[in-house]
Amino acid sequence: MSFERVLRWALVAIAIAGLVAGILARAVGRPDLADLAWELGTAPVIGGLAVSIVRDFLSGRLGVDAVALLSMSAALALGQPLAGAVVALMYSGGNVLEDIAVARAERDLRSLVDRAPRQAHRKSGERIEEVAVDAISVGEELLVRAGEIVPVDGIVGSASATIDESAVTGEPIPVEKARGSAVLSGSLNAGETFELTVTAPAGESTYAGIVRMVTAAQTAKAPFVRLADRYALILLPVTLVIAFVAWRISGDLTRSLAVLVAATPCPLILAAPVAFIAGVAQAARRGILAKGSGALEALARAHTVLFDKTGTLTVGGARLLSIEVAPGGDPDEVLRLGASLEQASHHVLAKTVVAAALDRRLELKAPEQVKEAMGSGLSGRIDGHQVTAGSRQMLSSNAELLPWELRAIRRASWRSALIVFVAVDGRTIGALLLADELRADTPRAIRLLRDAGIARMVMVTGDRAAAAQAIGAALDLDAVLADRVPSDKVEAVRAEQRLHPTIMVGDGINDAPALAVADIGVALGARGASASSEAADVVILADRLDRVGEAIIIAQRARRIALQSIVVGMGLSLVAMIAATLGWLAPVPAAIVQEVIDVAVILNALRALTPAFGAGGRRITPEQGLTLHHDHQTLFRDLDRLRKIVDALDDVPPETAGTLIGEAQRVVQGSVVKHERDDEDSVYPKLAEVLRERHGLSAMSRAHREILHLARLLSRIVEDMPSEKIDRYLVRDAQRVIEAIETLVRMHTAQEEDIYEAVSAQAPA
Repeated sequence: MSFERVLRWALVAIAIAGLVAGILARAVGRPDLADLAWELGTAPVIGGLAVSIVRDFLSGRLGVDAVALLSMSAALALGQPLAGAVVALMYSGGNVLEDIAVARAERDLRSLVDRAPRQAHRKSGERIEEVAVDAISVGEELLVRAGEIVPVDGIVGSASATIDESAVTGEPIPVEKARGSAVLSGSLNAGETFELTVTAPAGESTYAGIVRMVTAAQTAKAPFVRLADRYALILLPVTLVIAFVAWRISGDLTRSLAVLVAATPCPLILAAPVAFIAGVAQAARRGILAKGSGALEALARAHTVLFDKTGTLTVGGARLLSIEVAPGGDPDEVLRLGASLEQASHHVLAKTVVAAALDRRLELKAPEQVKEAMGSGLSGRIDGHQVTAGSRQMLSSNAELLPWELRAIRRASWRSALIVFVAVDGRTIGALLLADELRADTPRAIRLLRDAGIARMVMVTGDRAAAAQAIGAALDLDAVLADRVPSDKVEAVRAEQRLHPTIMVGDGINDAPALAVADIGVALGARGASASSEAADVVILADRLDRVGEAIIIAQRARRIALQSIVVGMGLSLVAMIAATLGWLAPVPAAIVQEVIDVAVILNALRALTPAFGAGGRRITPEQGLTLHHDHQTLFRDLDRLRKIVDALDDVPPETAGTLIGEAQRVVQGSVVKHERDDEDSVYPKLAEVLRERHGLSAMSRAHREILHLARLLSRIVEDMPSEKIDRYLVRDAQRVIEAIETLVRMHTAQEEDIYEAVSAQAPA
């Protein structure tokens, strides 16, 4: 604990002791001892305050403390030690309250440093020796065991390695590194033991650079200027001018002292801290840890929000995106065999495949004679058949790709997905596409941020541009910055900061530098890296992105209440000061009036303890919500049919293609278009009555217009499609339109479900 913090605690203890001792002395009939106790309780606070003011003045800062010094000194000079003791307690107590709130912000980077490897396994001839990472030189060979963090930058010396780079680059899916591929320090070995040839010493490696950036950003961040100080710059000269005028009018110095007592700045000393500390407490009830009132006030003034993608906007892990099958194949059989085999795998994606099969209630079999080739796949026997799952090269490295395999690879590329082929007895029967997915609460989080007045939202991610652009378009973000390393993220934050107050939201170690340099860093700490939580100013303890919007709304409300308390308190103090100037208030009554103003202001500031999200307001009934949900379930079945038509159009003759395109057009008109028009005509007007803001519905209506536009394009294609003129270009155009409709409607429907949940009578708090 710093000396300054110890001094603050000592002063508040002295003020409390002096006030209590004086009250007890007065109770036993010793007013002389009471006055002495109050003077002794006030004098140290005045002394400490005077030293603080001189130090701040020399550094070019003058704030509310100067007004407090004048008021306490005036109280003692007027022979009103009780008033001085009360002001001393309020002043010192306010500082301690603020200290408690910001204590978390002064933690060092222990968690980040603790994660950094200190030992490495170096190859020395035929022996493996454990050495300190600082002793490693470029060119040496290391052994990185399964589950270990890569200690330094290097290149893979083994045949291959499976590396989880999510902590460094943000890429959610582990990547396979062939011999000679670069590996970054701080990455996790998600596969078997591999050899690493060192390319940079520990001090110059990627992970060490991240630690340096966080430290530099935190030390370079300017100290927060308290809200009260800005108003004190007005109150201090006004107080001195009025006191001087009072003396000039009356020629009585007592009247000037009455003005100073009436100007006791407790509305400034306590109103803002109490309101913001109450806001911090209210945020904590929502699973939001704000590290002090400074963090909350900065949050309230935010204009721009930058998001990481992996683990922030998305779940940060893989899910089964789709199953591609050979002509005549069965998707469930492909998944069943692949999942049965993956039960024996140590690969990080194996659990995803198995979970997807269990969700579909497929009966899995235990594989036999399993052999796993790290970085390629695995094989084994299931029900007497040889089953293989892995890369296309592992299954049949020399065979020419079939049309359906080319289609599967192309779709995996479009969706930035990992592809796992499944073969039975040497014949490839299908492929599993695995990719990251959007968090369920992300659309609501974006809507809350818009409702809170955030004008600009940007995604900045280390992931590939294709995956990032798709998510950015779905969420209607203002900009997408992809392929960004941690230093690029820092530059992106600084570029936005030059224009407006900026928030950075992230969850990984790679986000820590940007979180530290932002005006306000928000970390998803429920499952994110502890380093990002240390670097951030606000930590979301619950695993919900929508808490970011709630944090801003809570902060804005606390700031409004603080401003109300300050302005009203200063206004009332000004009235009391004028009354004292005119001789209507003597020093003692002025002190009493000021204390009444203080109590009123503090009680108003405590309103920030009440929830910002009330349960009031109209909501749709559970029955209405259930009906809307069932409508979507029916729509999903038609969307599944559209997906099958899109797949079938890859390899059918023109006559069949015309039939399928016509069927798709009928499904779109009879189901999709009807559903969207019903939403616009009957559902949305009801939602408009219960939603606090209309931004979400406006975005939904824009999506309706885009869906209807695509539906009209498909109808035009069908109208201009005589069967004798159908060629591959027309089929491709129709295929793209149908796929766009299917994808957009699914995403749009998911956003609607989120809105329905938000306005449902049974919506969670």
